[in-house]
Amino acid sequence: MTAAAEASAMESRVGHYYQMDGTYLVGREKLREYARAVQDYHPAHWDTVAAAELGYSDVVAPLTFTSAPGMTCNRRMFESVVVGYDTYMQTEEVFEQHRPIVAGDELHVDVELTSVRRIAGRDLITVTNTFTDTAGERVHTLHTTVVGVTAEDVDPAIKAAVHHVMMHDVDILAVGESDDAYQKTVRPEGEIRIADGSNRMPGTPSFDDVAVGDELPVRHMRLSRGDLVNYAGVAGDANPIHWDEDVAKLAGLPDVIAHGMLTMGLGAGFASAWSGDPGAVTRYAVRLSAPAIVTAAEGADIEFSGRIKSLDPATRTGVVIVAAKSAGRKIFGLATMNVRFR
Repeated sequence: MTAAAEASAMESRVGHYYQMDGTYLVGREKLREYARAVQDYHPAHWDTVAAAELGYSDVVAPLTFTSAPGMTCNRRMFESVVVGYDTYMQTEEVFEQHRPIVAGDELHVDVELTSVRRIAGRDLITVTNTFTDTAGERVHTLHTTVVGVTAEDVDPAIKAAVHHVMMHDVDILAVGESDDAYQKTVRPEGEIRIADGSNRMPGTPSFDDVAVGDELPVRHMRLSRGDLVNYAGVAGDANPIHWDEDVAKLAGLPDVIAHGMLTMGLGAGFASAWSGDPGAVTRYAVRLSAPAIVTAAEGADIEFSGRIKSLDPATRTGVVIVAAKSAGRKIFGLATMNVRFR
């Protein structure tokens, strides 16, 4: 079958849907553990009193926290539905925060294949996770776009190398090869209620005190190999290109690279430190352009900067552009954040 025919067959699976078994209970210590992994020390993630001062019932989740349960829930999609690829490379992520997630939330997680596009000979695959609370309201939507990588794009020795370094009960190369047992399941019809988080006064600057073109203070953040290993464990991203030099080079990389989600988490923390309220963000979209190389000897330095791109007086909201560079290269092709102001 040609690559184009395979892409067409995969397009017929768009709309495939399932729900995570059981619910995901958001733990206070899990939120703190994740905040530490992305170096986000905003008090609202750590201290219940500080969170209460911003109007939260408990400590609030970092903006990119949903990527951790999302990765676990997506495993079935990439093992039995999105088949025919040897591995995947993350390229874009969109976080929609309808209302901030807090410790104690009990969430249902839906998984849906929402798009398959063929661009420049590569398949771009988008999987959407929706997080719904016990009241039946969608509180967060996460869109993950990856590029499907086939055998001709990687060194064939990578499979044996990965097998020897992976944790005993994880096999990231155990992707489905056969369509024999495939049956498409779709989302049941019914009303989808979106949570409204606008009733809480955000702890951000006053809309009257900000202006288009205002720049966020530049911030440098350092990543070591230890940070990558810690994030891999906290977030459940077991791909060895983030901690094993040999596997990274077999995958065509110059060295170990930082997780795309980790750099996004650093970027979210950078912006919330400036704004004062991580829950004031309603949308965070990042397109990755180059990975951050993390060497064993020196690690990596990532420079974050930003500016206000636009403001809407009717809604007292604004769009902030977030930039990230490492070793002189842009690692965010385009990153924008929609923020509510007081």
